[in-house]
Amino acid sequence: MSTSAEPVKGKRVQPPWTPPGGTEVPQLHLYNSLTRAKERFVPQKGNRVSWYCCGPTVYDASHMGHNINIVKTININIIIRRARQNHLLDQYKEKQPQAAQILQDVLSAREPFQAALALTTDPDKKQMLERLDAGVMAALLPLQAAMQGKAAPAVVHPLLLLESSKDVLSDWLDQQFGSHVTENSIFSVLPSFWEGEYHKDMEALNVLPPDVLTRVSEYVPEIVEFVRQVVSNGFGYESSGSVYFDTVKFDSGPQHSYGKLVPEAVGDQKALQEGEGDLSISADRLSEKKSPNDFALWKASKPGEPSWDSPWGKGRPGWHIECSAMAGSVLGESMDIHGGGFDLRFPHHDNELAQSEAFFQNDYWVRYFLHTGHLTIAGCKMSKSLKNFITIKDALAKNTARQLRLAFLMHSWKDTLDYSSNTMESAVQYEKFLNEFFLNVKDILRAPSDITGQFEKWEAAETELNDSFSDRKCAVHAALCDNVDTRGAVEEMRLLVGMSNGYIAGRKGAKRRPNRMLVESIALYLTGMLKVFGAIEGSEPIGFPVGGQSQSADLESTVMPYLTVLSDFREGVRKIAREQKVTELLQLCDVVRDDTLPELGVRLEDHEGLPTVVKMVDKETLLKEKEEKKQMAKLAKMKLPAGEMFRSDTDKYSKFDETGFPTHDVEGKELSKGQAKKLRKLFEAQEKLHSEYLQRSHHED
Repeated sequence: MSTSAEPVKGKRVQPPWTPPGGTEVPQLHLYNSLTRAKERFVPQKGNRVSWYCCGPTVYDASHMGHNINIVKTININIIIRRARQNHLLDQYKEKQPQAAQILQDVLSAREPFQAALALTTDPDKKQMLERLDAGVMAALLPLQAAMQGKAAPAVVHPLLLLESSKDVLSDWLDQQFGSHVTENSIFSVLPSFWEGEYHKDMEALNVLPPDVLTRVSEYVPEIVEFVRQVVSNGFGYESSGSVYFDTVKFDSGPQHSYGKLVPEAVGDQKALQEGEGDLSISADRLSEKKSPNDFALWKASKPGEPSWDSPWGKGRPGWHIECSAMAGSVLGESMDIHGGGFDLRFPHHDNELAQSEAFFQNDYWVRYFLHTGHLTIAGCKMSKSLKNFITIKDALAKNTARQLRLAFLMHSWKDTLDYSSNTMESAVQYEKFLNEFFLNVKDILRAPSDITGQFEKWEAAETELNDSFSDRKCAVHAALCDNVDTRGAVEEMRLLVGMSNGYIAGRKGAKRRPNRMLVESIALYLTGMLKVFGAIEGSEPIGFPVGGQSQSADLESTVMPYLTVLSDFREGVRKIAREQKVTELLQLCDVVRDDTLPELGVRLEDHEGLPTVVKMVDKETLLKEKEEKKQMAKLAKMKLPAGEMFRSDTDKYSKFDETGFPTHDVEGKELSKGQAKKLRKLFEAQEKLHSEYLQRSHHED
């Protein structure tokens, strides 16, 4: 039998490989105030990012507005006027003035205050001054009446007037005696104290400390040298012991441009005065400047102000030069990011840019300017100068640091955020939503399983959830690349939790356990993201710390085995009690669930046909839940008309009258007078309760 020869094939080689086309990976873009557009963020030195942020003015308690900035470097300004006023007011109190003297001085202080009030046109400032004046009058009038014998002296106290009028009085004292305050140490006590308080507040909020902290008082030699170099470069001039920046000279050069951030504000003297506030140049010294737009680099100190030696005589730094000298000393000729509040763009940051680029002889001192939005209370800007602010301590008394952080995360960093009960309630509910998911996952993972049992077969439900998990992770990443859109990111995380909850409920409804590794992966991812956001502190792999930050280390893992034993024992008792109809035992089991364990921070959740779920939740939350359930049960009872309260009890009664009151028992026998009397009391009580509900609903409408 003949066979045809097989074709001879050459040496086999691998066929050509075609690489996948891939998809575009999101890159970080930031809203840059220098261009008023989102720009791709490109650090100047690899992955090392240099960031300077204008810090708080530390002359009073830190408020919630300070928390809106992402702090990397802090500029602690010396607040001259407030320090001087506090010093003078303390001196006044030490003299222990008599009631008549306090009354006379407050009346004298109120005259220039009211004159200033009459000239105030800004509505927010006017409202604040009117509020101050009303407080003074509320304490002043009773004391006046007592002094004139028209009221009993015991009902008023002069110290109340002194406390109520301290702002008005300290301003008056400053006008009279401020020029006599010359000791530099007086001006360092106030910021030193409030700086310490600020750091405590930031630690309480889980804000990481800066890599470098700069204080103006420690950088005076660098500031003097900075000013000297700007003058040497031809962009500054001395006048009457002060040094001013020459904006015309700077702007006329081919390399430079003045007013990069807010060019439309250049020349607006009102904006300049509002921006500089108490540090602005007085009208009698405007003639020292070549141009109205020029600003002080170094100021000749007036009586009552701190001073340092300089080539131009005794003086102090201008406002804007502080940041330039400090940031330049640490970060050099160019930084990646400069942060601060939206209202600092002009004149502060525009002047910073000009003097720094004049010093370094470049046009790129800042590559990206990030300006955070305002924080408001009931629509009004949060401001210490307007006495319209919530201190961080006050805020932490109402909500936890995590809840405050979540509130900020749920809003865009560059937009206005209104601090209100609605804002905080949204954050509280979001936290609760996440926490319940974490607790459910922990319960799933506690079920005994060997290593091979952890790898369960995926079915359609698992594949669908995993695809959604992948999509949501990509969406979170894309949101954060899009101008650090935390609002979009936390919403995607909410969607992921919602999908996971639906999957878990579906599996439990089918009496099957959810896939352990899949739900664990989702919980680990969410926990990791919350740690990145600073909303979780500690080393727990999944969820929020239990029992507070300080004792969270091993509390759950230590206690849970004992709670599981207790839960299993209770489940066995309930099973026997149901089978043998021992209601007293069932009631005791309910007491353990509803009263005893919540006091210890433990929640038991009974599910028909499934094992009891054990969750560790802080005691305050559980007691609040218990009270809410109680109120809801009461409300549900109030809603029920008396005529319907017995109709559902068909196992007890067979006939009712026209009002819904039972007349015959289940066997058809007429109720005895004694039975009817007892039921009538319940019926009338329900009528009264329902009537209260109807009246309350009418008033609410």
